[in-house]
This record gives sequence, structure tokens and C-alpha cells, in this order.
Amino acid sequence: MSPHIIVADSQNRASLQHQPKTMKKIIYTTVIILFVTVIGFVVYKYKANVQKEKTVLFELKKRNGSLANSDEWHLVQKKADEFKKALSTDPTDTKALIGMASLFIQEARITGDYMYYDKAAMNYTNRVLSIDSSNFEAMCFKSMLYLSQHHFADGLNWAQKAQQKNPYSAFIYGMLVDGNVEMGNYDAAVNSADSMISMRPDIRSYSRVSYLREIYDDYKGAIDAMKMAVDAGAPGDESTEWARVQLGHLYEQAGDIANAEMNYTIAINNRPSYAYAMAGMARIAAAKKDFTKAVDLYKQASALVNDYSIKEELVELYIQQNEKEKAAVLNKEIIDRLSSDAASANNNDAIGHYADRELAYAYLNDNNIDKALEHALLEYNRRPGNIDVNEMLAWVYYKKGDYSKATEYMKVAMKTNSKNPVRLCRAGLIYAKANDKLMAKNYISEALKNNPNINETLKSESEVVLKSL
Repeated sequence: MSPHIIVADSQNRASLQHQPKTMKKIIYTTVIILFVTVIGFVVYKYKANVQKEKTVLFELKKRNGSLANSDEWHLVQKKADEFKKALSTDPTDTKALIGMASLFIQEARITGDYMYYDKAAMNYTNRVLSIDSSNFEAMCFKSMLYLSQHHFADGLNWAQKAQQKNPYSAFIYGMLVDGNVEMGNYDAAVNSADSMISMRPDIRSYSRVSYLREIYDDYKGAIDAMKMAVDAGAPGDESTEWARVQLGHLYEQAGDIANAEMNYTIAINNRPSYAYAMAGMARIAAAKKDFTKAVDLYKQASALVNDYSIKEELVELYIQQNEKEKAAVLNKEIIDRLSSDAASANNNDAIGHYADRELAYAYLNDNNIDKALEHALLEYNRRPGNIDVNEMLAWVYYKKGDYSKATEYMKVAMKTNSKNPVRLCRAGLIYAKANDKLMAKNYISEALKNNPNINETLKSESEVVLKSL
């Protein structure tokens, strides 16, 4: 063989062996370039979104019903236009940013559209804090918004920060009351309420005193304090009529249907199409066995505000009337929407409604006990000291047939000696299953003695068990 051929063949083999290494290097380099490009694009988009968040102007949504024609709505729109004009000139105008946040927080209360308005208000609030991290009003609003979205630990944390900034503001003590109640710190809540009312006895402080008295087994005192809250407000204002509705509900739980109906009627007269008063009237109609009227009122109220508690009451009424298909359809809607809200909370630490307590009860209505327990435990792990959360978990275990665990959590739920008739009925039913007949009899007898206006299914079940004890 020619030596030239041998040399050439050797060179070809060396070239072939080198080619894979060269290809790998090219591919590796290309991947690195693509990776860096993608990262750069992501960073660019993130910075662009951050910049957009700092300048976006959220719009007010149209109101429904008579609320769309009220003088209050025209005033809200006028103020919003003024603030937007100021921000279009100077996006860092903190007074205008605070003004928009305040308007949107109030609009959330009025319309029930907390998902949209809380997100918008949080945006404005965060923009203020990015300019002035110690702005007291923004700190208060951040606390309020977290509490509204059921991020209770975060809400309490921001309230404590704001209190350190200004310990002489009655308003921030209201946030401390709310945060401590939700986290189960009831002694701290009482102390904050005492501070609040000593600084400024008004509708906000009286209503919180009422709630704490209810928690601590003083219905008469709770009613008296809520009357003072109503008297301290201006008739027709949302906050005043909200307090009047709470007063009506206290009367319902005490079995005084006449006074409950009177307060709901006044609230509707003062504030036409007030959804929460309409829901109260729906409960009164159901108590009088006028189920057609009750369903109609619930539907009207539900169309006015995005509040799932109203829909849940309608589901319970459908179940009571054995209209299983209607109950199932509406309950699925509740679960789907609440699940969407919960997903937004899990994906966004800044905003998004934790809805696990509501989902637990919705899944109970769907007879899906395992899903109910899953969500009940999620809520419990966030705030294990709260009596409402413990009641919920106890009730889920009762439905599951685990009466030992149900009793364990119900004991915590009763730690403030609350005389809420629903809680007492549930406690009695749980203790009956646990073979503690004396406790069961005491709880159910206490719950039913004033014939409270509560869910008829629960009341009937409690009456049957009481007769058997």
C-alpha cells in the first residue's frame, strides 16, 4: 500500500474523530446563548411589568341596581377622576395614591368584589410604601387588605408595625382587634378594643366591642354595643347599615325575629338594594316558611354583590327544600370560584383570597368529606387558636364519623364560652356521639332555649337528639 494512502487514511480518521467534539461544542455554545437570551427576556419582561405596576391606573367597575344611581356613587366617581388626574401628572403623588386605595377599599365593601378592588388597592398601597416605607396610612391599608383577603397573620403583622409607628391612632387598634381575633389571640384583642374605644368611641370601636362580647357569652351586651355603633353612624352610609345588619343578625340568634326584621327593613329603606339586609330578610322569610320569597330575596342579593356567604345560605335553603339539583349546581359554582380565589392566593403572596374555610363547608354540602377535611386542615394550620376554625374542623370530623377528634377540636372552639346557637348545636351533637349525654343536653338546651333563627336542618337534628337524651 502506498505510504501516501496510509497517511491520508490516518488523517481522515483523525478528522472524523474530531468532528463529534466540535459538534458538541457548537451545540453547548448554542444552548448557553439561548439560555442567556431567555433569561434576559424574562428579566426584561419582569422589569417591564414592575414598571407597569408602578404606573397602571385601575378603573372603577360599574355598580348594579339602585347603587348605580346613588349620589354616593357619583361622588366616588368624581373623587376617582380627581385622583387619576393627579397621578397622570405625577405617578408618585402619595396623597392621590392613598386616596385611590381608600376609595377602592370602600368599593370592595359596597360591591363585594374584593378580588378586583383589593388587588387594585394593594397596588396603590405598595406604590406608596415604595416611595415612603414608613407611611402610616399605607401601613394601615396594607394590614386591612391582608385581613380582607384572609392573610390574617400578615394583616396582624402589618398592624403591629403601624402601631409602632403611631401608637395613638384608634384606627390601627381596630386592625389589631381584627387580626388578633382571627389568629385566636382573644385576650390581646380585648386589650386592643379597650384602647380603641378609650381613644375614639365611634361606630368602628362599638362594633368591635359588640363582636368580642358575643364571643365571650354576652349577647345582651353585644346587642347594646351594636346599637351604640348604629347610633354613632350616619343613616344610609354603608358602615352604618352594615352595623344595623349585624344588629339584626344578633337578634336572630337571640330568637327575636321581630327586632331582626325591623332592623333589616330600616337598612333597606336607608340604603336601597343593600344586599346584606336583603339576605337578612331572606332568612326571616325562610323562618316564616315563605320559601318562594326567601329564594327570590337571596337571588336578588346575590346578583348585587360577589359574596359567597349569601350563595351558601341559598344552597342550604335548597337542601332544606330537597331541591338537590339546584343545590348541587349552585354549590359547584361556589366551589369553582372559591378554588380559583384560593389558587390566586397560593400563587401570589401579595394578594389573593385564602378560601379554605369556605371551601371546607362547600365540600361538606357536596358530601365530599375528604376534600372538606383537606381544606379544613389547611385553614387550621394557619390559625390553630381561632374558635371558628376549630368549630369547622370539629364539624368536618363529625361528618366523617371521627367523634373523638371532633370532640377534641370542639373543646377549643368552646374555650371562650361562646353562646352562638349554631356552635352550641354542633357541640351538642358531637358530645352526644361521644356518649357524653350531660354535656350534649346542656349545649343543645342552651342553643335552642330562645328558638334562634338558624339553619332548619341543624335545628331539627338537634331537637331530635335532645329528645333522646
